[in-house]
Amino acid sequence: MRITRALSVSLLMLGLAVAPAAADSSPTPTDSASADGDAPTQAGTSFRTATEVEQGQTATASGSTGDYLYWSFPADAGQRPTVKATVKLPETHAAQSWQVDVYDGLRRRQACQYGAQTRTAAADAPSVELACTLRTVRAWSETWADDPLPGTYYVRLTAVGLTTADLGLPVGTEVRVDSKDIGGSAAVDGSLAEPLVPGIAVKSQAESDGSEDSPAVLSAIEPEDGWSSGWWSDRWVWTAIGGVLAALAGVGGYALTRGAGRPSRVPPGA
Repeated sequence: MRITRALSVSLLMLGLAVAPAAADSSPTPTDSASADGDAPTQAGTSFRTATEVEQGQTATASGSTGDYLYWSFPADAGQRPTVKATVKLPETHAAQSWQVDVYDGLRRRQACQYGAQTRTAAADAPSVELACTLRTVRAWSETWADDPLPGTYYVRLTAVGLTTADLGLPVGTEVRVDSKDIGGSAAVDGSLAEPLVPGIAVKSQAESDGSEDSPAVLSAIEPEDGWSSGWWSDRWVWTAIGGVLAALAGVGGYALTRGAGRPSRVPPGA
């Protein structure tokens, strides 16, 4: 009876603990209508002039073949961003190869886990689609490593290997960034003092000096819920659940085997 009651209590505790963890790890639906309403309609031409775009927005821009088009977006710890780009080509053109590259806040080129980062459009093809899924953003990393870290990320879209006849042809582009929340499986013990956002170190120094004329941060965009602290993840919930289950297993095992190896006590003279 006691074992059954203990198991019932443990199952109830397990359900209460798993519910918030599952809710945190599930992707949050994006209101595309409201997000795209304020989506940018132009692109930058360098890292410093990159157009800021929120995750879940579809940014559009017009350009010419041979141009370098830049956008920037925020990515926080535990996220695995996927960048998708569509290039609408002119009616008449030769075969063209387009490429999308992603750089972190230190302007280090980040490798794509999977996705068609470079594709060649056949002659007179109406469009070409590209995709790049990055590695999971880590809250902290060794200084010599090339791991993705929280902060601003840059998207560069351009055509490669163009013929002279195709230079300057008008094109239309669409860029969208979405992320999957990986959760505690990607958690690490540590966090950055500040996210890798261009200009934030300069601003922090000015604030510490008490200067009233603080320089503007070059990239003011950040996640809706702000930058995470880096120490909390759902792995703490699963660790606690494992500890509770281990303790209950020990109590249950003791209750089942208690007295099994002891000789029965028979009153003298019985």
